[in-house]
Amino acid sequence: MIIDIKKFGAILTSRQLGKEALAAYLPNFNSIFKEENIYINFDDIDVFSPSWGDEFLTVLYKKFGNRLILKKSSNASVNASVEMLEEANNIKFNIE
Repeated sequence: MIIDIKKFGAILTSRQLGKEALAAYLPNFNSIFKEENIYINFDDIDVFSPSWGDEFLTVLYKKFGNRLILKKSSNASVNASVEMLEEANNIKFNIE
């Protein structure tokens, strides 16, 4: 499964919006296979805050572990936020 984060907007900044995005997307996880990977695509994102990411990415990481794979991004906002989430939550996202 590939999740194009841009479907939630190009500027992803608040904790509340991250919660809402996850809640809106959760039904899609009912149809994935037990061993299927979940890829997160950050293309076309302008701003990605740690608060939005914490409500979306961290929750998915806790649910799927290493099956959650973040696609590499050249966006400094995305990269800095992902690093902050890893440090704050003592986790290591699978990035490829």
